[in-house]
Amino acid sequence: MSLIDKAKNKLDEAKGKAKEGTGKATDDKELEYEGKSDQGGAHVKQAGENVKDAAGNVKDAFKKN
Repeated sequence: MSLIDKAKNKLDEAKGKAKEGTGKATDDKELEYEGKSDQGGAHVKQAGENVKDAAGNVKDAFKKN
């Protein structure tokens, strides 16, 4: 819903990608998997934001009628 929340999710995703890339570059599997996990968490949060947006749109549609 909030632009700030969506921006935070994108930032978390970017941090995860950086961790994953660093893990690959240094052959640190733990860091690589941690980065992938962080990205997954950011995607889940983003999906939640999308659901909130959709619910708000449905609610608004019923208010107009």
